[in-house]
Formats: sequence, C-alpha cells, structure tokens
Amino acid sequence: MNAQSDSPSRPSRLGRSIVALFAGFVLGVVLSVGTDIGLHKLGLAPALNQVWSNHLLLFATAYRTVYSVIASYLVARLAPNRPMGHALVGGAVGFLLNVLGAVAAWNSNLGPHWYPVALAMIALPTAWIGGKMRLMRLMQLQTQTSTRVAPEMSR
Repeated sequence: MNAQSDSPSRPSRLGRSIVALFAGFVLGVVLSVGTDIGLHKLGLAPALNQVWSNHLLLFATAYRTVYSVIASYLVARLAPNRPMGHALVGGAVGFLLNVLGAVAAWNSNLGPHWYPVALAMIALPTAWIGGKMRLMRLMQLQTQTSTRVAPEMSR
C-alpha cells in the first residue's frame, strides 16, 4: 500500500475515535446527572448544589461505577480499532477530569474529600472492565461466526 491510499482512512479513523470518546463521555454524564436529578425529584437526595450525605455519595459512587463501565463499553464499541486502547484513553481522560475536580473542590465546602478521590480512583479500572467486556463480546461473535462457517465448508 502506498501513502496515498492510507491517508483518507486516517482522518476518518481519527474522527471516529473522537466520536467514540465523546459519545462515551456524554453517555456517562447524562446517566450520572440524570440519576442525580431523578433522585432529587423523588425526594431521595438534596438538590445538586447542596451537600450530599456520605451514604448518598456512596450510592452515587456505586451507580457512577456502573455507568463508567457502560460508557467505556460504548467507547470500545464505537472505536474504529483497538477497543481496549480507546476505552483506556477515555478512562485516562475521566481520571484527569476527576483529579482536576478534586483539586478545585478541595478547599470548598462542597462535600467530603473522599468522594472526588474515589471517582478518580475508579476511572481506569472501570474503563478496563468496559474495554474487556467489549473484547469478550468480539471473541464471542468471532466464535459464533467461525462455527457457522465451519459446517458449510465441510459440504
């Protein structure tokens, strides 16, 4: 292959990578903030601008962990190649954003310090789990495809 035939696919792959990362970020934010608002509307949590109790923050950490895995799976699913790499890049961005949020909120009265630290700590493991789930699904699809083709080839 020459350089000219490779060049059109590179911008396309880069664009798809950016879309995958953005889609995962948007999904994670929509699910998290949507759940926060839903809990408030149900009377189970205070408004978003008020301090949440430790037990509510623990619950928020739990659902954000699940949502981070789902968002990372989406990133890996939409990635044009290297799904695990894309999921981990998304996790690294999430880690960085959570660290910046922790630093910005550290000297304020927004809540306990453990919460933003916990969110930063789960960013990469949840990204790895989401990426691994996608790789496992790809292996499953590959196995299903090869078992369907094998009987036809034996005829």
